[in-house]
Amino acid sequence: QVQLVESGGGLVQPGGSLTLSCAISGSISRLNVMAWYRQAPGKERELVAHMTSGGITNYADSVKGRFTVSSDNAKKTVYLQMNSLKPEDTAVYYCNAILRASYSTYFQSYWGKGTLVTVSS
Repeated sequence: QVQLVESGGGLVQPGGSLTLSCAISGSISRLNVMAWYRQAPGKERELVAHMTSGGITNYADSVKGRFTVSSDNAKKTVYLQMNSLKPEDTAVYYCNAILRASYSTYFQSYWGKGTLVTVSS
């Protein structure tokens, strides 16, 4: 059973930094894309950043230059380094992966349960 587990959320002051982690548990044969989404209260879920298996990254305009996505393939973990945080970054952050589990013949999209990031003084 493949699962994604996020960690690292919390309360931070404006201008501060946080690093989120997303660990994949279970056996996988191929990982295509890992991504971070966020959902603020009363708003739709939006894509924050994603990274392909080839290392290509893409960011939402609102976080470019402040957030960095990276991965440790050996640990099957993806990170989101968030700097210069703003109150509008407050949201539940979700990890998403498009991968093929070892017991499967097709790719599926998996989601973590989310971790809350609150930016407030």
